[in-house]
Amino acid sequence: MRADYITTNIAIAEGAMAAGLMFYAGYPITPASDLFEYLASVLPSRNGVVAQFEDEIASINAVIGASWAGVKAMTATSGPGFSLMVEGLGLAIITEAPLVVVDIMRAGPSTGVPTKATQSDVYQVRFSSHGIYSIPVLVPWSAQEGFDLAVKAFNIAERLRTPVVLLSDAVLAHAWEKVSLRSSEEIQVVNRKKPKNLEEGMFPFKPENDLVPPMPCFGEGFGVKVESLSHDERGWYAPDNETYKKLVWRLVKKIENNMSLIWDSERYFTNDAEYAIVAYGSVARPAYAAVKEFRREGYKFGLYRLKTLWPFNDRDVANSLRKIKKVFVVENNEGKMYREIARSVKSAEVISVPLINLEVPPPEEIEEAVKEWL
Repeated sequence: MRADYITTNIAIAEGAMAAGLMFYAGYPITPASDLFEYLASVLPSRNGVVAQFEDEIASINAVIGASWAGVKAMTATSGPGFSLMVEGLGLAIITEAPLVVVDIMRAGPSTGVPTKATQSDVYQVRFSSHGIYSIPVLVPWSAQEGFDLAVKAFNIAERLRTPVVLLSDAVLAHAWEKVSLRSSEEIQVVNRKKPKNLEEGMFPFKPENDLVPPMPCFGEGFGVKVESLSHDERGWYAPDNETYKKLVWRLVKKIENNMSLIWDSERYFTNDAEYAIVAYGSVARPAYAAVKEFRREGYKFGLYRLKTLWPFNDRDVANSLRKIKKVFVVENNEGKMYREIARSVKSAEVISVPLINLEVPPPEEIEEAVKEWL
């Protein structure tokens, strides 16, 4: 293990490589371009491949192809580029291609303010693709978590045969911090299940008891058929009602049933708290400072920080906040995750604190907004 002073974007790239990244495809977009540039300078020396494509659509499709060719693959973008990737995201979901998409949020709508951040994409990354599905979304608050959650994202992708989104933002992306970098020998690295024999390999979508099928890849002699249409366990088009229901329910349940593998959160000063702030990503940092200031002033505040956004764990949220009188959901958007918190927490008054700010809202702004409700 070594410690380096690096940005969160570089930390994510290092975490991805430690987890086994071998193929990166992308198209330059602020504020994700330096992640791309760093991988272009480093990954080839580690026997990996980095390719620039003509757009984000081509990039995610190349990543899907690389995953089906048997290697761990990733792309990175921001909100406008993610919009273009959505069709490919749906293809990855229905073909159960393990891959990671890093979304470095910036201000929108449209091209917005490329160099500034909000938390605009928390619904886009979960609901933008049409159809019935569930997708894991992880959200770091530091460069160290950029590394750690990149590893976790790949492990979830490989374990559950699913695309995983790692959601950062423009401010966090370029924050320089000390990061403990661990090699692949020092971390847990998960690899996808493989068919045990020829017969099993001929059924690329036949699940085992955990609802996840072993994955035969191109070039391994199984004659794999990868179908974007509703398909049976062989991968053949099957538009009948029973096959469709069985497929989409499995796509949802293989994610939702593994909540313990995906979900993570942190609690600070909550043992005696009467009030709590809920925050995630870069906004959780000034929220943490605001909580400490509130406690200095005599208010019993705690912080509940989301490290996973989707799938949403109603039970953990409700249990963690069950003794709180008032819950303040602080976000750099119009109040997107507030709706999930309010739906889950019935024991307290839940208040939305939407602070739309092209920078990270400072602790003073959070304190001022929250005090209006005290």
